[in-house]
Amino acid sequence: MSVQTLPSKASDARPSRLRTTPTDANGQDARRRQRRREAVTGVLFVLPTLVIFGVFKFLPVLGAGAMSLTQYRLNGDVTFLGTDNYTRLFDDPHFWESLGATGAYVVLFVPLIIVVSLAGAVLLNKLVRFSGTFRAVLFVPYLSSFVMAGIVWSWIFDLDGPLNTALGGLGLGPVPFLSGDQWLVLGSLALVSVWKGFGYSMLVFLAGLKAQPAEVHEAARIDGASNWQAFRHVTLPLLKPVLFFVLVIETIVGFQVFDTIYVMTGGGPNRASYSLIYFLYDQGFKFLDFGYAAAAGMVLFAVVLILSLIQRRFVEGKDAQ
Repeated sequence: MSVQTLPSKASDARPSRLRTTPTDANGQDARRRQRRREAVTGVLFVLPTLVIFGVFKFLPVLGAGAMSLTQYRLNGDVTFLGTDNYTRLFDDPHFWESLGATGAYVVLFVPLIIVVSLAGAVLLNKLVRFSGTFRAVLFVPYLSSFVMAGIVWSWIFDLDGPLNTALGGLGLGPVPFLSGDQWLVLGSLALVSVWKGFGYSMLVFLAGLKAQPAEVHEAARIDGASNWQAFRHVTLPLLKPVLFFVLVIETIVGFQVFDTIYVMTGGGPNRASYSLIYFLYDQGFKFLDFGYAAAAGMVLFAVVLILSLIQRRFVEGKDAQ
């Protein structure tokens, strides 16, 4: 009689494999379909904006780049010039004058509007009552026309205007705000632009301040930090993404200044306020040299892009530190 031995549990053990049940597979497929539907829905929501941006922003930039390589006439005749417009542009002293005036204006305008906007946002953030009323009042200049603001401020800055009348009463004499040296003229124009436009950046800063967690500021107060220390070491670091956004936007606005200069100084005196956009306007609409004007526009686009990348790297470098 033979004896059969039963296999031990160790010898009978086999490696178990994780198997996906039909229920799990159906669940994964359902989640993938849900993600695809959400992605398609998101694309459909942003598609109108993308189309508008492409038609009115991206395509004009490509068109201006192509036009800058040609001599374009109103009757539709186009002559390809290659880089001749750029060579002519870099040899034009008026171009360099306009670029220098624009750079000087940006140096005055951007820090001033950031300081004023941030100060206004901090003050509004501390208000408990009537904060909405003050926000509305401070935002009103942003809604006004640049032309109207230029006319009003031209009267204020006039040699016989109210500002010089008040300065004369103090024995300071009339100040040629719009007819003096370049820095005085550009500073006066920057002051008008700050008064006109700080409301937008102020609300952006205010939104950034409202989004900061109250626990962090409370911890700073518990640690004995003064108001300035809390602002410097807590508020500003948390506000850096907003600060970068405002810095880029206001830099672009500064390089695109035209309306105020056109109304208040006309590019003078002696081209002291002859901005790059004013140069582009003259070449394109006064002399009808559209290819040359497009070349100036592309140079302006390149300058603003490079400065924006430098500003971004600077802010990110500060964050890394």
